[in-house]
Amino acid sequence: MTEKNKENLLLIFTKNPVAGKVKTRLAKDLGNEKALEIYKFLLDHTAKFTSSVNATKQVYYSDFINKEDIWDNQVYDKRKQFGADLGERMHNAFENGFDEGFEKVIIIGSDMFDIDSQDIEKAFSELENHEVVVGPAEDGGYYLFGMKALNSDVFKNKEWGTSSVLKDTLKDLKKEDVKLLETRNDVDLLEDIKDHPAFQKFINI
Repeated sequence: MTEKNKENLLLIFTKNPVAGKVKTRLAKDLGNEKALEIYKFLLDHTAKFTSSVNATKQVYYSDFINKEDIWDNQVYDKRKQFGADLGERMHNAFENGFDEGFEKVIIIGSDMFDIDSQDIEKAFSELENHEVVVGPAEDGGYYLFGMKALNSDVFKNKEWGTSSVLKDTLKDLKKEDVKLLETRNDVDLLEDIKDHPAFQKFINI
């Protein structure tokens, strides 16, 4: 594995790409196979742009660790998510990161297209002057979340996958110095991609 950055840790949460288990809302309009193709396309994008980020990178798989996939074993430390829900799984990953001595920990998913390495680098640099950094998503959630110290409250009592996640998270952070990044659109529904040039090859049959 390449030399580790001891200060910055990037957590990448990913689902194992299995038809019927990824992008289920997209699948309602496009079918399971098309939804899987789109998810793999997004995974590939995430692997490409995160590889150059100046941070130690840990990929957390939903179901099982795959040593023979697009995530280069020399670049990414591979782990398995554990916990009862998304909040608990994210909390455990952050807790591990801080226990391992990292000073700034950021988490992203693996299914955003409108994000690149500069966005991640900017988020880490914002943590120099702020306690927390949040990238709001247009659907009311967030596409990026980072901290310099573990705040367990942000992972509790949330309706994950709903439009209230960001609002409820910011409520938990009202006493903290929070930097909000640009709002971005994630990919969950056909509406999110139907006019986007990068996705036309999946939509136009």
